Amino acid sequence: MPAVQEAPHTQRAGRREWLGLAVLMLPVLLISVDNTVLSFAIPSLSRALAPSGTELLWIVDIYALVLAGLLVPMGALGDRIGRRRLLLIGSAGFGLVSAAAAFVPTAEALIAARALLGLFGAMLMPATLSLIRNIFTVPSQRRIAIAVWAAGFSGGAALGPIVGGLLLEHFWWGSVFLLSVPVLIPLLVFGPMLLPESRDPNPGPVDLWSVLLVMAAMFPVVYGIKAIATSGVGAESLVPIAVGLVFGVLFVRRQLRRLHPMLDVRLFRNPTFSGSIGANLLSVFSLVGFIFFLSQHLQLVLEKSPQQAGLIMLPGLVLTIIAGLAVVRVVRHVRPGYIIAGGLLLNAVGYTVILVTGGGGVGELMAAFMVLGLGVGAAETISNDLILSSVPPTKAGAASAISETAYEVGAVLGTAVLGSILTAGYRNGVVLPEGLAPADAEAASETLGGAVEAAQRLPEGAAHQLLESARAAFDSGVVTTSLIGVVLMLVAAAGAVLILRRATADN
Repeated sequence: MPAVQEAPHTQRAGRREWLGLAVLMLPVLLISVDNTVLSFAIPSLSRALAPSGTELLWIVDIYALVLAGLLVPMGALGDRIGRRRLLLIGSAGFGLVSAAAAFVPTAEALIAARALLGLFGAMLMPATLSLIRNIFTVPSQRRIAIAVWAAGFSGGAALGPIVGGLLLEHFWWGSVFLLSVPVLIPLLVFGPMLLPESRDPNPGPVDLWSVLLVMAAMFPVVYGIKAIATSGVGAESLVPIAVGLVFGVLFVRRQLRRLHPMLDVRLFRNPTFSGSIGANLLSVFSLVGFIFFLSQHLQLVLEKSPQQAGLIMLPGLVLTIIAGLAVVRVVRHVRPGYIIAGGLLLNAVGYTVILVTGGGGVGELMAAFMVLGLGVGAAETISNDLILSSVPPTKAGAASAISETAYEVGAVLGTAVLGSILTAGYRNGVVLPEGLAPADAEAASETLGGAVEAAQRLPEGAAHQLLESARAAFDSGVVTTSLIGVVLMLVAAAGAVLILRRATADN
């Protein structure tokens, strides 16, 4: 099949193109839901597999980490073999591994399965934004399509715990992995009919060294961040971070020297592009980090069922989608940089509510997540539109890969940074009562879920003492992470105003 080239002129999209967008939303929902659906399964997963605190963070993080590291290499592979073909291969592999992950017996096996999901997930994503850029050539239609895309990402991140909560109310923790099966079937059926094949007619050679450098840069950095949670700031944490940064510099240098770079880092010379990427990453960072805390607080501190906790988050999910669609009209009258900054400020307000209330009750949590949902929906839509509109059409694929990588890096760091700080605060604050068995003592000192499980095997007085201490320690960590979230979002909003204040939206 001949390669599909960039459209030389603008032509309004019709029914077939919008149906194709609906099909493209299926992998978007899969990836974003899978980033957060496990958050609500953490308590029951902790009881069933008894992971350590570090293992628990790896279970959550490894998926997005592998996904982020392989998005750009898989995008290059899609250029060679066809983006639609890679999408369908990834869909089949993702479904098979998801079914297997639902029944793994150990924490180590679950980490391995999540890594494989990241591998196949990376095959799914590179086509989405680049196809949108090619299919929707009229700026106003493209912006609506990107709003739907962004709503799928941010809404899916919140939808994961909601759907997961409903499943966990009636089934075991592994059921959350079976979500992909009913989604992937229509993708495999309708994708070949509605999505055009697209490939680079003159692809560069496969650069295995660049692939290795990407992974060598990302893994040590995230490992070092996790080590800070377990052993504090020291050689064990700083050395891996330094090693990762060195490999990152080597990767950038290699891309600048190559005639056909795997990742065109020269795009970052465009301040609108780089500023939008930063806003994109930090907005996702705030959302995923917030959900990591929220899902545990609702179930383990406020003792809500998974279904109740999911429904509490529903208004925030709805507002995320509404905000993403509403800013399509607002950006006609307000500069996009100010909209992005406003969204990041709303994220800061959401974290401030948690900071002031110290965790709070259901009302405070719901209000905070609703404000955060408004901010994320607005910032994600406009930042992604600026990312695509700020580069030439021939660079749409590279821009898409970078945008999707920023999303996944934000998801990784949201859990790795805020989750690690939260875990460290919990470990430093929890006080264990006398009489705990060694295994229970280790589990209770690692995570709040472990403490809840251990309390079930203690006398009433000791159980109450452990739960009170564990919940107080958890919420003290939440205050620290919320403060960090507020500061980061304020700095990000100021940066968006400075860097993006001159950016304009296409008509």
